[in-house]
Amino acid sequence: MKITGRVEVETVTDVLCDVCSCSTRLDAGGHQFGTLQAQWGCGTTHEGERYELHLCEECFFLSLAHLKQERRIQHLFSEDGQDLTDNFGLVAKDDYFSDVGSR
Repeated sequence: MKITGRVEVETVTDVLCDVCSCSTRLDAGGHQFGTLQAQWGCGTTHEGERYELHLCEECFFLSLAHLKQERRIQHLFSEDGQDLTDNFGLVAKDDYFSDVGSR
């Protein structure tokens, strides 16, 4: 027996960048954004706090550039002399289907 009826479902219709408020929606459908997350545990200054920011591509890489600069400053006089920011935070390249680590 088939029973039919209307069901109202709440769904994400857009994801806005938390910095510039631009939509992260792509013309081809879907959304493309980066996420910055933190959850602070026992004994930390911000114990029990959780953060989640959604960033468009431009704001993500502007934020990453700022963090790289901070890293350069922190290691300005380090002995090794190498640039510690070349691949800062980069986990994979040419990973179009998020499958690089699954082989």
